[in-house]
Amino acid sequence: MDGDDRRERLRALMAGERCVYPGSVFDALSARLAEDVGFEIGMLGGSIASLAVLGAPDLIVLTLAELAEQVRRITRAGQLPLMVDADHGYGNALNVMRTVEELEAAGACGCSIEDTLLPAAFGTPDTPQLLSIEEGVGKMKAALMARQDKRFAIVGRSSSIGMTGVEDTIARARAYEAAGVDAFFIAGAKTRAEVEAVSAAIRIPLVLGGPSPALQDLDYLGRQRVRICIQGHLPIAAGIRAMYETMRSLRAGTAPKDVAGIASPELMKQVTRDADYRRWTKEFLGGA
Repeated sequence: MDGDDRRERLRALMAGERCVYPGSVFDALSARLAEDVGFEIGMLGGSIASLAVLGAPDLIVLTLAELAEQVRRITRAGQLPLMVDADHGYGNALNVMRTVEELEAAGACGCSIEDTLLPAAFGTPDTPQLLSIEEGVGKMKAALMARQDKRFAIVGRSSSIGMTGVEDTIARARAYEAAGVDAFFIAGAKTRAEVEAVSAAIRIPLVLGGPSPALQDLDYLGRQRVRICIQGHLPIAAGIRAMYETMRSLRAGTAPKDVAGIASPELMKQVTRDADYRRWTKEFLGGA
């Protein structure tokens, strides 16, 4: 990342007054497409990394090494600043340190660390639990100490607003702000009143994940100091459906020329950066 401005661009966005939707990305090609259509930042969700790498649901069966390698593939493919959902940091506070080190080295511009007890505890797999605020603070401090590049953004994340309510969320936001995180991530907010209460209680930027339709107004969110609002992860879901329908159609006997929804040769050349490779081939291999 030496000499790279991606982290500065993410920092500038978080220090500004606008809220943006990130492009949900999961591999090199999706990141290039997000960059090509104009997304200012990309977001790799933990659940999406699990889908892309393992074909598995969001049950924390992905390893840190697998996540970091996927991040590396994404960041080398273009210049899109990438935020990473690092779930619980893959363990306790010491594991969080390792997580930050690996993601920073892989080229990410920042990551969120959440205070949910993960993976699910024995006997209560369907009942999400939160860490104590004290343990959450320990994770945030560890994350901050582990980063080498101070431009790398550390975002404290909590799903508490739908579990323990607004007051507990405010307490967690204040504690993580005092620990030094760069932003606070509210997962699962449903109302403007919830967002406004948290925004009024702290001074650092906010990130929203899984917001209700009532919170899909970028101008309003910008005034509440929300800088990133995650719309969900439709691109991978759309890709899965497209692949399924194509394979089903071919298996049913449809001729390849009659299969609908296929990327044009021009789009394939664009997303693979064909012109660059042709130029490099000519320059370095003496190609025609």
